[in-house]
Amino acid sequence: MHWGPEILGDGRARFALWAPDRDGITLELDGAPSLPMAAAANGWFVVEAQAAPGARYRFRLDADLAVADPASRRQADGVHGWSVLCDPAGYSWQNDWQGRPWEEAVILEVHAGVLGGFAGVAERLPEWRDQGITAVQLMPINAFAGTRNWGYDGVLPYAVAEAYGSPDDLRALVDRAHGLGLMVFLDVVYNHFGPDGNYLSAYAAGFFDEHAHTPWGGAVAVSKDPVRRFFIDNALMWLSDYRLDGLRFDAVHAIADNGFLDDMAREIRAALPNRQTHLVLENENNDPDRLAPGLYDAQWNDDFHNVLHVILTGEQEGYYKSFADNATERLARCLAEGFIYQGEDGGHGPRGKPSGHLSPGHFVSFLQNHDQVGNRALGERLISLTDADRLRAATALQLLCPQIPLLFMGEPEGSTTPFLFFTDFHDELADAVREGRRKEFAHFAAFSDPAAREGIPDPNDGMTFARSAPEPGPDNAAWRAFYADLLALRSRHVVPGIAGARSTGVEVLGDGAVAARWLLGDGCTLGLSINLGRAPVTFPGAEGRVLLELGDSGAPDSFAAWIAK
Repeated sequence: MHWGPEILGDGRARFALWAPDRDGITLELDGAPSLPMAAAANGWFVVEAQAAPGARYRFRLDADLAVADPASRRQADGVHGWSVLCDPAGYSWQNDWQGRPWEEAVILEVHAGVLGGFAGVAERLPEWRDQGITAVQLMPINAFAGTRNWGYDGVLPYAVAEAYGSPDDLRALVDRAHGLGLMVFLDVVYNHFGPDGNYLSAYAAGFFDEHAHTPWGGAVAVSKDPVRRFFIDNALMWLSDYRLDGLRFDAVHAIADNGFLDDMAREIRAALPNRQTHLVLENENNDPDRLAPGLYDAQWNDDFHNVLHVILTGEQEGYYKSFADNATERLARCLAEGFIYQGEDGGHGPRGKPSGHLSPGHFVSFLQNHDQVGNRALGERLISLTDADRLRAATALQLLCPQIPLLFMGEPEGSTTPFLFFTDFHDELADAVREGRRKEFAHFAAFSDPAAREGIPDPNDGMTFARSAPEPGPDNAAWRAFYADLLALRSRHVVPGIAGARSTGVEVLGDGAVAARWLLGDGCTLGLSINLGRAPVTFPGAEGRVLLELGDSGAPDSFAAWIAK
């Protein structure tokens, strides 16, 4: 049995639901007689019916409750409404695309909602391509309650959010991106479900692990085959039916089943042998074992962001506290070995394993992303928290080191627009989310006063969403040119050597200042020096062709890069 409907041809379809807690299920087709579903093995119910693409359907559990298909591909009238039968083969693809190598990835993370849906994202593709972006990563797009959400409160992981467009609108976005030579990645959430519109517990309580919990809700029981298949088949759907180039798996440490993660990666690789498919983890465990050959390409490197944020802004509250002491030495380790925490206690017990054996291309580095901006109380971007020269130097380090860079929408335009946390909940749930958001910041000095917390934007206010649409900053042209120049240098000199690159040492030059070297896979040596401290230092002399110099050599907020053949 497989989750979701299957089109059989001749105007017929098969519908299935795993409902082990129910004795009987009825299929309701809009405008047609209801059909009882036959009980099959292991808690499954199945029925074949006369139904063509576009037919609306749902499952009747009892007289008082009818629910959407948890594997619905499309919804009509929200997650509480009807599911819509879709034909994944109905779209006529215009581009025969096999992908691009991982080493070429320069990723831009975007939120489809604030950019005007799938069509709005598609309109921006040419300008991003021209700037040097090679991959667009969509924040989660699966169906959620209401019309506004980050996507991490999704409840129907197979269905695209109605507010963003139709399944074919998403295919058209991917198709256009491929025609421009751009990859498209998707952020998927397999560790929890949102609080509004998830009915699984009403008929399959065993979908969740009663002994495990996440910060966002009940943990999923991936040890059970139907649950395991729900998520693995979901990953395969995005990659096959929508021809996406890769997936970013959100917070897999909250799944807590490495066997499941490894099996999923292997099955994806086996199913798509002739395409360049890229799989990336967010994993607070800093676990290099998941990055072994044949599994995942890379992990988001929060350590890179955290230590640079401390150095750039001086902030030390919250999780930044674990990076405040010896920040320069920590930055050096990050550039040389990937993870900073490789088994040390970061304040909540040991975290991570040794990662120095991995090449830099196994790590996705960023200065900003949806979490690091949007999880701030006021959603400030880094450009508002440090000065421009320091930000330019840090950006040059990020874009010219051999780790894979990820940018956040608006960043390459010098945007000062906040990116806030937004939802579209109502009544008691809206109150709980708003108050929970404000309590979250009570231990920060700036919000210790309850009156100050009242100034934190209400996630459910429509203006919170509207304010989060990125607008170009006042120095837009200069920032665009700066990013374009850096990405051109990266493409020409760094990308050809990322595969097989290894660190040959990082030297601490002073407080906030380091010099790093890598032997690249093409035989070149890359050297980068940066000073984000307050006192001048002496940069090592260039041993080859100078690629870039910012500021006076060794002065505060300066940067230098060279490459030797």
